[in-house]
Amino acid sequence: MTSAPGSPTGTQRFDLTGRLALVTGSVRGLGNSYARALAGAGCDVIVHGSGSSLSRAEQQAAAVAGEFGVAAHATAFDVTDPEAVDGSLARLMAEWGVPDILVNNAGIQRRGLFTELDRSDWDAVIATNLSSVFYVSQPIARRMAERGSGKIVNIGSVTSSLARATVSPYGASKGGVVMLTRSMATDLAQFNIQVNMISPGYFRTELNTALTSDPEFNAWVEGRTPARRWGEVDELAAALLFLCSPGADFVTGQNIYVDGGMTTSL
Repeated sequence: MTSAPGSPTGTQRFDLTGRLALVTGSVRGLGNSYARALAGAGCDVIVHGSGSSLSRAEQQAAAVAGEFGVAAHATAFDVTDPEAVDGSLARLMAEWGVPDILVNNAGIQRRGLFTELDRSDWDAVIATNLSSVFYVSQPIARRMAERGSGKIVNIGSVTSSLARATVSPYGASKGGVVMLTRSMATDLAQFNIQVNMISPGYFRTELNTALTSDPEFNAWVEGRTPARRWGEVDELAAALLFLCSPGADFVTGQNIYVDGGMTTSL
């Protein structure tokens, strides 16, 4: 089978050297691991924090640059504020260029029984986890379309398709991201922009320390997951790197569950 004219071959299909990637919500947690994985693959990165965390974003950017030898920048803005998003993205694209890769990772969680859930919690989760994907992606996608290439990866969850008690706003937001991803992929494919989604299961992270050290919850995760274990962060990063690479140029509108089989069986 021959390759398309001008397409990369062999290991070149997975080469990200010199690409520019913006990862929202990347000062800590899985977002930070995504930024570091992209830097390790040769990408220049833009570390993003909330409006009040510029100093932390700058610290993380400096750490990434020092460890991986790539250019790393820092930005901070509220992803739920369309005006703040537009202004910040205009400035960063003018200064650092149009990202080749956008990872929409910013997200929050609010828990509560459906009958007792505060409406403000619903609004906050939908705004951060779903609306922000539209707010951030649209201005960047416009510039990607002018260039004729781009990769957008939205971050979902196993709750994109499976409900869990007390997290109805989160499940609704992540289910919404599935259809937004498909809609974006359909509209943007004509511009050589691929839009996909990664939905993690349960991973060992610093933020999950309380859960991994809880014997009852740990037993539930290991019993519910066919792989009988938690995921390791580098296993999640591998899926991200594939979707951001030329090797995935004909993959769009897909949601890849990286969950040890949790969503495949009862």
